[in-house]
Amino acid sequence: MKKNLLAIIFASFCAGTISAQNISWPEVTTEAKPGARWWWMGSAVDAANLTRNLEAYSKAGMGTMEVTPIYGVQGNDANEIQFLTPEWMRMLRHTESEAARLGMKIDMNTGTGWPFGGPEVGIEDAACKLLIEEYTLKGGERLNTTIEVTDEKQRPYAKLCRLMAFRVLTDTSTPKEQKARPFYDLTSKVKEGKLDWKAPKGEWRLIAAFVGKTFQKVKRAAPGGEGYVMNHFSAKAVSNYLNRFEQAFSGKTADGTAGSPTEYPHNFFNDSYEVYGADWTDNLFEQFARRRGYKLEEYLPDFLSEERTETTRRIISDYRETLAELLQENFTRQWTDWAHKHGSRTRNQAHGSPGNLIDLYATVDVPECEGFGLSDFGIRGLRKDSLTRPNDSDLSMLKYASSAAHIAGKPYTTSETFTWLTEHFRTSLSQCKPDMDLMFVSGVNHMYFHGTTYSPAEAAWPGWKFYASIDMSPTNNIWRDAPAFFDYVTRCQSFLQMGQPDNDFLVYLPVYDMWDDQDGRLLLFDIHKMAKRAPRFIEAVHRIYGAGYDMDYISDNFIRNAMCQDGKILTSGGASYKALVVPGARLMPADVMEKLLRLADEGATIVFLEQYPEDVPGLNDLGQRRAEFNKALAQIKEREGKGHVLFGTDYARTLAATATVPEEMKTAFGLSSIRRSHSEGYHYFISALKTEDTESWIPLAVQARSAMLYNPMNGTSGKARLRQNNGRTEVFLQLASGESIILKTFTDHDVAVPEYGYWTSMAQDEAAKILPGTCTFAGKWGFSFVEAMPAVSNVPDSVSLGSWTEIAAEGVKNTMGTACYTTTFTLKTPAEAGEWMLDLGDVRESARVRINGQEVATLIAVPYRCLVGKYLRPGVNTLEVEVTNLPANRIADMDRRNVPWRIYKDANIVNIHYKKDNYGKWESVPSGLLGPVRLIPMQSIK
Repeated sequence: MKKNLLAIIFASFCAGTISAQNISWPEVTTEAKPGARWWWMGSAVDAANLTRNLEAYSKAGMGTMEVTPIYGVQGNDANEIQFLTPEWMRMLRHTESEAARLGMKIDMNTGTGWPFGGPEVGIEDAACKLLIEEYTLKGGERLNTTIEVTDEKQRPYAKLCRLMAFRVLTDTSTPKEQKARPFYDLTSKVKEGKLDWKAPKGEWRLIAAFVGKTFQKVKRAAPGGEGYVMNHFSAKAVSNYLNRFEQAFSGKTADGTAGSPTEYPHNFFNDSYEVYGADWTDNLFEQFARRRGYKLEEYLPDFLSEERTETTRRIISDYRETLAELLQENFTRQWTDWAHKHGSRTRNQAHGSPGNLIDLYATVDVPECEGFGLSDFGIRGLRKDSLTRPNDSDLSMLKYASSAAHIAGKPYTTSETFTWLTEHFRTSLSQCKPDMDLMFVSGVNHMYFHGTTYSPAEAAWPGWKFYASIDMSPTNNIWRDAPAFFDYVTRCQSFLQMGQPDNDFLVYLPVYDMWDDQDGRLLLFDIHKMAKRAPRFIEAVHRIYGAGYDMDYISDNFIRNAMCQDGKILTSGGASYKALVVPGARLMPADVMEKLLRLADEGATIVFLEQYPEDVPGLNDLGQRRAEFNKALAQIKEREGKGHVLFGTDYARTLAATATVPEEMKTAFGLSSIRRSHSEGYHYFISALKTEDTESWIPLAVQARSAMLYNPMNGTSGKARLRQNNGRTEVFLQLASGESIILKTFTDHDVAVPEYGYWTSMAQDEAAKILPGTCTFAGKWGFSFVEAMPAVSNVPDSVSLGSWTEIAAEGVKNTMGTACYTTTFTLKTPAEAGEWMLDLGDVRESARVRINGQEVATLIAVPYRCLVGKYLRPGVNTLEVEVTNLPANRIADMDRRNVPWRIYKDANIVNIHYKKDNYGKWESVPSGLLGPVRLIPMQSIK
């Protein structure tokens, strides 16, 4: 009996409290660490320097390196290694072996530069384009002209796909005649370019459709990777392309001689789709007829028309859908299946593709988004730089990749991070953090830097450099404090990879509206033009997010496979949502509308915002499909407001009717966040991407009995303050502008750990009793350079706070390095304050803090503050701050002195606007500890 009683007591205790494992930081995996694109310039690598590079990356905290070979260094041809040759594969094997020793993983671009292509791509497999030639005949006439393309460059390669003759209609043609426009397929009547056909009565327009070549070559190709870009719409071309990799990894040479096999990489990578002008493939007419149910060639006048008639729009929408399917099936799926066959996965940037981005992203293992430029959130105290460009990827763009990952059940969403965040040599860690946080709240949970360059030990500074920023390399002096930023990323990602996504709504991606609205024929969804491609959808996404909700986009194909369970919508990947929202879509396939009706009847909530869809896309069997669509739509409208179908134009009010609780941290407090679920509750990543500080009780959209707070910048954690108010759980949060926090809630359990520190500055009169005037740090500081390149002479041993470029010493305006600022201060009784905060003020650019010889913190982002109470002692204290600046001043000096460092082939080095530039005109960038520095006595908030 006593034994049973103890068991009951123990079980009750376990049910009411959380184990230490569940409240500690998640275990760090390789995937939780940041990755990086690793450019091999000319593949001029050697084993010793590969090891040296990898050890530096590993020591700093990186986890995955993606090998992307590119163009080389001028005058270094003798050291270049041809891509996929036995020697190149030997270097890859060494890289994989060393990475494994260091606990790292290796990804690999399935090519060099971008897009996929190379010497194995013959002209038959090269990217294709549609070429049109036209002729006119009158009744009784024969065509004497050879049927061929007029472009002499295309002539050896262009193949005739169709020759169609269409009766020219006149203004007096009746509607019946216009609808039944006579046409003939003359393709079979063309022999060796000669047409054997006499025109019937009337005037005839002959349209010859040829498949030609774009002649696009691989951009930024590495040695052995030069050649044509492949035809992504051709299964045969893709298969032929991949065969070269199979042969290389098997170790077999072209003559069949056996060699050493190489282990396939962790992930194969594909960069953003930048296949320009490729709008056709050899069998497109046949594929179109099979997929769309009618022959495109019979509608060539409408297809080619510059007038945006309804018929033309419908045909072009069908054409765009056909290209999308061919790309998904023949390239994306085949590439992924091939990688799986060899034990690898695929990591893909679908943006830029002529297809439904959700379906393309969801076809691979790891969808990847891309940041391009710098975001401005108005964060207080964050340095400004005129040499930047606005970020082309806002939350609405970044969510394509994470949406596909979530609805398809993919555990990771990666990001190409910080591309052109700033101009070369001007990127600070403080500028990186806000855009990193934007990616986190958009669903990214495994970031890759763009990027880092293999650089041999013998390369003179600045080492080998890629043409585009940023440069997260050991030769960049921000590398000195970069491990603190890597730790921040790792801590965040360890939580963001944990559990399951918990976004509120599915939001219908109206791709048919986009296909219908846009002019031209080929439509690419690249990040630089999305504001023009989908302005209404982007606005809808921001309005939903602004109403306090989060969402994932869903495509028509994923709707077709969705199901309702317990009133929630389940996607084929297992993700669960409270409602499906259709924001202002005009076109929708009939079967998708019918599926929405079935989901509603099964208990799912379907929300239509602004308008109901009003028509079906496409041309074939239009009357029948419209009838089916209208029938389902009428039944949907009958259910409006009676349970599971909602309609409204006020986003916040209509979405509130779903009984989904919005996050007031977004609506009332302006915080940015993303929520995920775990087995015992939920966890949030929250960032103050705004000007104002936050200190308040904040209602949560979920209920919690207890919660933990985790500071990803310094690794501290503690129990969060919670309270119940009007049936809602509220958490007390303190976040300064630019700061971030992780909140982990427990629905039914309590946590028995010390409380997270909530501090506020002491009242002025109380502070005056224990804070002598000497702690304002207004006087001179000891000063010396820890590192300075180039070296600086005649440096004074004491300075006032400010940019070291203003010191009267030779070379200070041009140096790159780290300076140590030292001061002493006296505290009589530091224990009289509950805590002490050190605020460094303006830091250019990162700082290591020591007090009384003890390492306190590395500060890399605003606000440059840290708690220092445990390091203080009664009496005299010594404060040391080591500040590292940017390399901008050094590179500008080199340009002024005409020191050659732009030594690369191909693009060499360009500026943020892709122009050649000289940095000698730059003014000196402020460097060092600008302050003001304050030591603030704090007290606990009761």
